[in-house]
Amino acid sequence: MNMTSRFLPSAEAPSSLLVVDRPYATETEAQKVGPKAAAPTNMKTFQIYRWIPDNPTIPQLHDYKFDLIECGPMVLDSLIKIKNEIDPSLTFRRSCHEGICGSCAMNINGCNGLACLTKIESGPSKTIITHLPDMFMIKDLVVDMTNFYNQNKSIEAWLKRKNPPPTVGKEIPQSKKDRAKLDGMYERILCACCSTSCPSYWWNPESYLGPAALLHADRWISDSCDEYTKERSEAINDVFKLSRCHTILNCARACPKGLNPGKQIIHIKQLQLTGAA
Repeated sequence: MNMTSRFLPSAEAPSSLLVVDRPYATETEAQKVGPKAAAPTNMKTFQIYRWIPDNPTIPQLHDYKFDLIECGPMVLDSLIKIKNEIDPSLTFRRSCHEGICGSCAMNINGCNGLACLTKIESGPSKTIITHLPDMFMIKDLVVDMTNFYNQNKSIEAWLKRKNPPPTVGKEIPQSKKDRAKLDGMYERILCACCSTSCPSYWWNPESYLGPAALLHADRWISDSCDEYTKERSEAINDVFKLSRCHTILNCARACPKGLNPGKQIIHIKQLQLTGAA
């Protein structure tokens, strides 16, 4: 390492003042490069349910391992990475990536949820991803939602009136108190996480409406703007459509929107017992 120095003449300082420059490396020293530090890694294994109808065999769980540093934080990010970079044949539903559409509903580590809202668990343990329970399979993580959609359609989830609005051409007035009754119901999305986590729905999927449909039914039964409250209540007053709910409340735990369908089902039963609906 060389050192250089020079004398700087100054009017206020003697000419003998020594100013030392910064040290610099010689050409030989500059060519010496130390070993690079190893890049940090965070390897994770994802075990994903696979079944292909074109080649029907026993369904299997396939392992995919990669570095989480190269992946987003959510389970849906991992699925997209696997499909784009590792296995293009992997099939799953997705759309908004914002927890609004409900398309990416699946079972993650034993609990139903939306892949776009579920964070990848830290640690070396495997993340197990399967389809929604007790649903007919189409391929891999894609299930047949036809029965679920038909049950929601039977609720007639739209405003029904017997009389015209108080002011023709204007919205129907509603008090803040009546509007607040709809909180915890209108936020529902068609993801089926709650219904497919319900044992009663597993046993009677074609006759029991399930938590999702009944939650939406109570949304319209409780709406002060709707005038078909009695008819709506009578339509679901059935030993199977409504009464199959045993208040296990798996639905509340599985709901990605934090709703409680079991609570709303109890509300419908109470209205029917008291004759208020």
